[in-house]
Amino acid sequence: MAKDAPGMKGIRSRNENGRLRQKRSDTHVGTIEQEYKVDFGVRSDMELGTLLKKDGAQSLSDLIKDKHK
Repeated sequence: MAKDAPGMKGIRSRNENGRLRQKRSDTHVGTIEQEYKVDFGVRSDMELGTLLKKDGAQSLSDLIKDKHK
């Protein structure tokens, strides 16, 4: 399997128009923390959608960028 664009983690799922697919809002934060090696400081069974609302972020990318500042 070929890797996606430089700096991206493996092959990313894409929509029909070629844009990256958004992460499902019912994904557990613990799964995301393991995959991206970040700690959001919340319970691992919290859903991504809830964390996005809590932090006022638009996407998972925004959350991860904020953690690395």
